[in-house]
Amino acid sequence: MVMKYAQRMKRLGTESAFEVLARARALEAQGKEVIHLEIGEPDFKTPDYICDAAIQAIRDGYTHYNPSPGYPNIRQIVSDEINKTRGIQSNLQQVVITPGGKPIMFFVIMALVDEGDEVIYPNPGFPIYESVIQFVGAKAVPLPLREKNDFRLDLKELKSLITKKTKLIIINSPQNPTGGVLTHEDLEEIAKIAVKKNIWILSDEIYSRIIYEGKFESITQFPGAFKRTIILDGLSKTYAMTGWRLGYGIMEEKLAAHVARLATNSVSCTASFSQIAMGKAITGPQEEAIKMVEEFKRRRDVVVEGLNNISGISCKKPSGAFYVFPNITKIGWKSKKLADLLLNEYGVAALSGTAFGKFGEGYLRLSYANSIENIKKALARIEKAVADIKQKKKV
Repeated sequence: MVMKYAQRMKRLGTESAFEVLARARALEAQGKEVIHLEIGEPDFKTPDYICDAAIQAIRDGYTHYNPSPGYPNIRQIVSDEINKTRGIQSNLQQVVITPGGKPIMFFVIMALVDEGDEVIYPNPGFPIYESVIQFVGAKAVPLPLREKNDFRLDLKELKSLITKKTKLIIINSPQNPTGGVLTHEDLEEIAKIAVKKNIWILSDEIYSRIIYEGKFESITQFPGAFKRTIILDGLSKTYAMTGWRLGYGIMEEKLAAHVARLATNSVSCTASFSQIAMGKAITGPQEEAIKMVEEFKRRRDVVVEGLNNISGISCKKPSGAFYVFPNITKIGWKSKKLADLLLNEYGVAALSGTAFGKFGEGYLRLSYANSIENIKKALARIEKAVADIKQKKKV
């Protein structure tokens, strides 16, 4: 007897980084050395003061249920931090704490978007955007991010994609996978469009603290933008806390109530002791988080220079996050084929640009959340792979 599954499951995608990580781990289990440039995870330890706070919280009995949107005092800490860093006026009723940032994407899209609605999202972009849009039965409308525009969106193109069915625009700056950053003028114009057309904005700001040139800017600074914007942020990237699963959203109160109800119906709540550590992370010393960014910048410069020294590859210098998105079109191979070759034959785990959408063809995504020593080793292997490909073409 063949078991049948819900049709909606055919519309649900995945995140290739975890698939490639699993394949890399399998190769390592066979005794092969693999350099991991596939997963978007800082390789640093979570700062001790945060770990100590979590351990103490467990000992103090923070091991039980808590309110679905999170502890009020921790939500107040988040609200205060967002108000300080974005220059807005939020309150704790607008904050929902979730186990990671993805639930905010999922819950917000579930709460706002009906079947037949349209959602504009960046492409190449974080694959879960498109996945969840399609899962709820809406139309995912890709907004291309092109290298010639420093992987920023084209405002004229954005305007051309908006229809009467457009319910939501998703932006991500600094951006995964390209490291691109939207300018003040970009954000201002997007805000004007959203206000004029009465469209919601999901602003994924998870890399807000990992920026190398200039300062981080949020779209919420512009008139009328905050009341229609959902800020998505979290602790995974800034404090090397990916496994802690701590994210949050800031939005207007009625939407926050809907999102909290979705949390009640799915995850119940975010771990109590993790939230206590979250409060300590935000209010505690920030030196280690700052040092991580300084180290990421050093690694960025090494990987960009190294890639640009490989014949057939060119690479823009990213302004934020910890990814490079090198152009490999001159090699003459499709992105997925080259990524597979690098993993299987040369021991370098990288992602195809197409893992982030169709406009990622011709690129790879490499995470430089690894040591400079390993980055240099990976660059040497990539250079050899490219040389071997060219040699085979000559034969």
